[in-house]
Amino acid sequence: MNDLLRRLLDLPEQASQHARDVDGLHYFIVLTTLLVGLAIFATTIWFLVRFQRRGEGEATPEVQPTRWHEAVFIGVPLAFFLLWFAIGFPQYVDLTRPPPDAMDVFVQGKQWMWKFAYAGGPSSLDVLRVPAGRPVRLLITSRDVIHSFFVPALRLKQDALPGRYTETWFNADRPGRYQIFCAEYCGLSHSGMLAELVVMPASDFDDWLATQRRGLTRAQDGAPTPGEALLPGTSLVEQGRTVAAEQGCFKCHSVDGSRHIGPTFLGLYRRHERLSTGELVTADEAYITRSMMDPAAQVVADYQNVMPSFQGRMTPPEVAAVVEFVKSLANPAEQPGPSEGPAYEPIPSK
Repeated sequence: MNDLLRRLLDLPEQASQHARDVDGLHYFIVLTTLLVGLAIFATTIWFLVRFQRRGEGEATPEVQPTRWHEAVFIGVPLAFFLLWFAIGFPQYVDLTRPPPDAMDVFVQGKQWMWKFAYAGGPSSLDVLRVPAGRPVRLLITSRDVIHSFFVPALRLKQDALPGRYTETWFNADRPGRYQIFCAEYCGLSHSGMLAELVVMPASDFDDWLATQRRGLTRAQDGAPTPGEALLPGTSLVEQGRTVAAEQGCFKCHSVDGSRHIGPTFLGLYRRHERLSTGELVTADEAYITRSMMDPAAQVVADYQNVMPSFQGRMTPPEVAAVVEFVKSLANPAEQPGPSEGPAYEPIPSK
């Protein structure tokens, strides 16, 4: 039945359970509105036959609605709208709560292309490869104007905003190739801002990712310079530590819990922060990323707005590495003591 209705409505393929859930709500809305429309049409025809004027001077009887009529005419449409909301709202909430084990991919929109960067792995233009059956979280931003990341087969659409990071997630369970569009008019070549989602069997994706990382390792003939590339072969946390040192993060943020110019990194991840506006936010990946790209947007209470923006100064893999480094400081019991040597020295050149 699902496939029949999808074909009748000319909808794209369904590459995830979320797509099937969204289509289920879509079918329900279409069928209920179709039935209501048919009922209104049938009632109109019946009125034309039942209350037609019989002769000259013969008036149509006046019908006075009762409270029961009014309750039905108001209550039934309201009940349908509330039912649609009750089905659709949990689907929306689910998209805002990625699983904790989701694989992070940084997405950057730019006139007129999509760039994808994997945490600790390769980057690619206009091709996003993901494993089937595993959750994938997308951290999305834009280099220039507003774009919108749209994958019809996933029923997934999320705006890409300059100077901000938005997030969404999906779990594609059907291997194949699916089209990615920009759904926000962004310039003359907007219609050509296309990319491809390649959903691979999990084992094939693991092999592909390992091959890409080995290729990066072989191609690397020196230490990275700030703002360019990360050193393969080291953990993402160590790479993030190096990037943070190179970018001067430790001049304002401590890692031992002591107060400094900016909030301490120790225990920052998942901490509830009170902003200068009085709003309470959770320091998750999106918040940490946005704080680096647009620090003035959410200033923590009792701290000055003195942090510069790192928009354009750090590549998406570097941003991902710094986020992982901050996340690694979530548990104070696991942190190295001061006697363990220069933990933040940049990786030397080969």
